Amino acid sequence: MEKMVTMDFTILKEQFENKKVFVTGHTGFKGSWLLLILKELGAKVVGYALAPENEADLFNQIDGAQYCEKSIIANILDAEQLKKEISAFQPDYIFHLAAQALVRKSYENPIETYLVNTIGTANVLEAMRLLQNACVGIMVTTDKVYENPERGTAFEESDKLGGYDPYSASKATCEIVIDSYRNSFFNAQAFNTHKKSIASVRAGNVIGGGDFSKDRIIPDIVRSIQNKTAISLRNPEATRPWQHVLEPLGAYLLLAAHMHQKPEAFNEAFNFGPAIDDVLTVKEVTQLFLSAFGAQQHKIDIDLGQHVHEAKLLMLNSEKARLKINWTPKWKALDAIQQTAWWYANEQIAVRQRCAEQIINYFNL
Repeated sequence: MEKMVTMDFTILKEQFENKKVFVTGHTGFKGSWLLLILKELGAKVVGYALAPENEADLFNQIDGAQYCEKSIIANILDAEQLKKEISAFQPDYIFHLAAQALVRKSYENPIETYLVNTIGTANVLEAMRLLQNACVGIMVTTDKVYENPERGTAFEESDKLGGYDPYSASKATCEIVIDSYRNSFFNAQAFNTHKKSIASVRAGNVIGGGDFSKDRIIPDIVRSIQNKTAISLRNPEATRPWQHVLEPLGAYLLLAAHMHQKPEAFNEAFNFGPAIDDVLTVKEVTQLFLSAFGAQQHKIDIDLGQHVHEAKLLMLNSEKARLKINWTPKWKALDAIQQTAWWYANEQIAVRQRCAEQIINYFNL
């Protein structure tokens, strides 16, 4: 009798050890953390992504290529190369993380955002469709795929999709593409023919060590501390489902393991967010981070200028994940903030060691 898949690291290792895992977006923030976890799980990884934007990026700091059988620097929009690489590897799992992931950048370059997020996902799904072997696909979207009237209710997976800004809209469109492939090519009733199962995963606002992106709250705070400048907050009262990067990554792995065991049972969308009552405003996150970092007196300014539209209220209901795969968050938002502050404050500790310590702590190794 098969063991029930849980977040127990030993059981996850049984599912992933020596399995072939193809990761798009492996050079990004979440992708780099995923490489470190998959290394601990004993998986064989091929990564496919654009090059990191600068030397400070986490992928460069951990020398992420060493955790891959092959690290391919290429564009997700190059459908032919993507198909060739996926076909050559014949993966057991595909984790699709490659994306244009910034709301404000989507206003600056909407066409690129739509292409990368929607057509890029279609390219991954098409390459997966052409595989001969059985394969599980985890398609990473976002908590921002829902039409958001900001009524204060937490979104469930069955709620209406939508998108005010180009980023949100591109990800909602991405969800429709995933659902189309699920119905047209990867239908659970015909699994024995195609041998594929896919799920879309919608996580909250992810924070953690090693994120150096522009226009994200934690990297902006860290830069302001380093540069001895005031922190400028655009939307201080906006609330988000804050979570540490290890939360969604652990959830993706857990869901993928369940899908590998019962490939016809989990071909759906899943929310992975903190508890509904565990929400904080941008200003609260900033103050808590400064306190944990030891910089309580650092100046905070409110930017009252004109800004592009960003939702002020966003919450996820993750009850489905609890009921179907027994997933619940391990760390509260405060824990996530404290872990993140510790990572940035301890520069004397090697980056890989900081990451390893938090992975050990999270998974109770």
